[in-house]
Amino acid sequence: MLINLKEVRGIIGKLTLKKIWNIILLKTSFCLSVITKKVIHWGYPFAISIEPTTSCNLRCPECPSGLRSFSRSTGMLDYEFYKNIIEQCTPFLSYLILYFQGEPYLNPDFFRFIQYASERKIYTITSTNAHFLNDEQARLTVASGLDKIIISIDGTTQETYEKYRIGGTYNKVIEGIQNLVYWKKQLKRQHPLIVLQFLIFKFNQHEINDIKVLSKELEVDQLVYKTAQIYKLQKDSNLIPDVPKYSRYKKVNEEYVIKNKLYNRCWRMWSSSVITWDGKVVPCCFDKDAKYVQGDLKKNPFMNIWKNSHQLDFRQKILRSRKEIDICKNCSEGSKIWAD
Repeated sequence: MLINLKEVRGIIGKLTLKKIWNIILLKTSFCLSVITKKVIHWGYPFAISIEPTTSCNLRCPECPSGLRSFSRSTGMLDYEFYKNIIEQCTPFLSYLILYFQGEPYLNPDFFRFIQYASERKIYTITSTNAHFLNDEQARLTVASGLDKIIISIDGTTQETYEKYRIGGTYNKVIEGIQNLVYWKKQLKRQHPLIVLQFLIFKFNQHEINDIKVLSKELEVDQLVYKTAQIYKLQKDSNLIPDVPKYSRYKKVNEEYVIKNKLYNRCWRMWSSSVITWDGKVVPCCFDKDAKYVQGDLKKNPFMNIWKNSHQLDFRQKILRSRKEIDICKNCSEGSKIWAD
């Protein structure tokens, strides 16, 4: 998770003594667990991702939403159910990511989600393909209290952009960004922080300097470059960059393998949690198909799920050998993310 100074200040401004103490407990128990190789777990997650929907308007080839390839059901997060989740987590929750899979703006209650969390002094963030940021939606986004918005833009021309964002319109993304910047100025708001995210592929690696120039012209707050996750690694991929520093993979015996050394530890499993639109609690954002369900919030409260036997067993497996867990094998912990 890459954050800048503006984001740090925003998060600190919403902390309470109880939330600070919770973070201390999490970090201490994580360090002790790494040292002893036994699960010691104090506190509750300071960061949670909640999925507004699994639906998406695009068809990106390395995304389950885009491919329509989920084995789990597709749907929309219910507002009353969402409120119940937030109420359970408010005492310790500092950071809320309103995104997992799908396009968040497709949920008609999206702005209500943001407002509800913001009123409880929770730092809110979302990620979008920006196709729904017309003038009114941009105004509502700024007025809602959203703290940070990540906009995916993997090209500086329509030709390059649509190679991955299939079904997308480059000019519509640019217009959405401009609308956000305009309404921040009109409403005299510092937030949301506008972050452009550029996934680096072989077909767009030549536009890295172009996106840097574009981000300055658009007056966004930050530009982030990120190595792309590839599900089906092949001997000759048309997606993996041929410049080594831009790829999270390397070639070994003519086959691609991830650069990540997969150390037997994972801060995410001590500090954060991911919740699907229908209330399934899963380990992290790499469990896109909810294969490792830790509990169901429609049956049990979050406090019970967070420290149940499923969570304990999964954390112990991580301390023993992350290589045995399939969703860890493509983990971005070993990928390169950097910013301008």
